[in-house]
Amino acid sequence: MPKGVTRRRPRTRAALLKAALETFAEHGFHATTIEQICERAGYTRGAYYSNFASKEELFLALFDEHSDRTVRRLAEAIDALSVEEYTLTRLAELAARVEPDERDWYLVTTEFTLHAIRDPQAAWVLARHDERLRAEIARGLTLVLRRAGRELTVDADRFARLLIALREGGLAQSYVEPEVLPPGSLERQFLAPLLEASTREIPGQPDQSKRSGSDAVI
Repeated sequence: MPKGVTRRRPRTRAALLKAALETFAEHGFHATTIEQICERAGYTRGAYYSNFASKEELFLALFDEHSDRTVRRLAEAIDALSVEEYTLTRLAELAARVEPDERDWYLVTTEFTLHAIRDPQAAWVLARHDERLRAEIARGLTLVLRRAGRELTVDADRFARLLIALREGGLAQSYVEPEVLPPGSLERQFLAPLLEASTREIPGQPDQSKRSGSDAVI
């Protein structure tokens, strides 16, 4: 393959992903055609099929991109905290952040989830991508807690499922009633006490802080 083509492929893929997210959000996953995605991205069907075999594969690429970006943003925000800022309340505030494009993503992923519920093959594939996301969440949370001398008292994968359920369920209600429940409200109110109830100090670790409750060092 010529080097110029190799260099252009990431740009082509990125443009198709961006166009797909926008078009899926506007028209729905099933209603959107490959032609609409190509037209918005400014590429041909040939360019599309050089990157993706189907709309399902394109969605899953969007899923992984969104997951990686979300985990990376949260990790960077946590890494920027000072020792004094390592509190359950502060972690909850960071986890409660909702990016401007989150509504579009919520519309797209909700429709694909409904599709997966009806289609066993799609469900199996989506579950594998969900599993990867949960593993990243569980790994990151475990490292953050260990850094402050704490550990989960419940299964990390199950706790990651609970965090995702809190996030997705909260957003569903927020997008229906944004004035009553601004996005991120449930995490800000309930995540800190949830973490407090589901973690403990690692035995034998030096005392990290005299603070307790939601202001305890995580």
